Amino acid sequence: MTFTALHRILGVAPGPLTDELLDEAVAQGVEEADDLDWKSELLPVKGLQLTDFPKDVAAMANSGGGLIIYGVRESQKAATERIGVGECDEGYERALNTAAVNAITPPVFGLKVHRLGSVDKRAVAVEVPASVDGPHLIYRNEYFGAPLRNNADTVWMKERQIEAMYRARFDERRHATEALDNLYVEAARGRDTQTRAWLFAVAHPRVPRLQNRLTRDDVREVLTRTEKLTMTYAPGGVHPLESVDRLNPRPGLRRWVAVNAATGDRMVWREAWASVHHDGSVTLAAAIGGHMIGSGSYLDGWQVEASAVEASVADLMALTRVTAEATGNEEYDIRVGAEWMGREALVFLSGDARYPHQGTPLRGYSPVEVTVDASESSDDFFWRVHDLAQDCVNQGGISEVRLVTPPARDEVR
Repeated sequence: MTFTALHRILGVAPGPLTDELLDEAVAQGVEEADDLDWKSELLPVKGLQLTDFPKDVAAMANSGGGLIIYGVRESQKAATERIGVGECDEGYERALNTAAVNAITPPVFGLKVHRLGSVDKRAVAVEVPASVDGPHLIYRNEYFGAPLRNNADTVWMKERQIEAMYRARFDERRHATEALDNLYVEAARGRDTQTRAWLFAVAHPRVPRLQNRLTRDDVREVLTRTEKLTMTYAPGGVHPLESVDRLNPRPGLRRWVAVNAATGDRMVWREAWASVHHDGSVTLAAAIGGHMIGSGSYLDGWQVEASAVEASVADLMALTRVTAEATGNEEYDIRVGAEWMGREALVFLSGDARYPHQGTPLRGYSPVEVTVDASESSDDFFWRVHDLAQDCVNQGGISEVRLVTPPARDEVR
């Protein structure tokens, strides 16, 4: 769900950014703020990177994110009327995102462009995400500066402000690592890693958007949608989310837990647990060693089918994407690891269950970490699923990703 400066100022619940919302803001004479900037005209696409657009975006990013809205005339910082702006097609939208990446250091990713209104009063709203990578700098030839929103104005940071923002960036990185550490430890606690290998996968939003607590119905809907999405990523294999109680999540500490439903002697090998946190974090724990390979026949606890890893990664990524949409989050830090405490080396297997290819024996598995934008296009995110799954199985000496097959990259573009 989207929650912008207009939603905040007008006291509206999270929801789509609509033309009616903009009309109401103009009618009330809403004033510019740290997170809202009125602009009357769109900038020309030619030479966009040399205009004030990169400075405006960097200032918003350095100030916690916000909206730049083109097509609204203002007087004394207050909106007075709407005026139509030029056409904003996909090419112009790409130019905006390119300028935010190429003309700002470090780049500002994840701009969202909203096209509002009809021809006579068309408006374009550029939603700049909050950033933890500040200060974002603007270079002009041999000089650089760090812009910042100060209520309705854009000012340049002083040296101490830049220093403080760098310190905040380094602190955030440490806190992000600590958040992943805590989620990972919680997911792994109490699992029988001495008898079978387990996969633990956790995701934490880089800038959590804390809103209302998720209800049981919210999480039930998240899990239902995730089940459908993950099968598009990996149609086949043993999916951990098929082994949890998706229809009856249980309350936990600031989270909902989908408990294991794979019980009994014939199903215990599929044990899995998942959780969805109120801040948008998600976790997945799945037994991946000792899977059934035939009637009454099982792998040893230290033997892992690579397809089970792929299916688990697909589940985690699908759960992350759907939860991000439900909680209004975007960028996520993700960690996927495999734990095995037995005496034998951990071995990944690929191919036919009767004649499997054996990967490189592992005495330890290094957790794989990535940062993804959960709000990017469907095909681009599909490739993030593939790349993460490939990293995970490659470490076990398996080169082929068999289940996760996104469209060809040239088709994505």
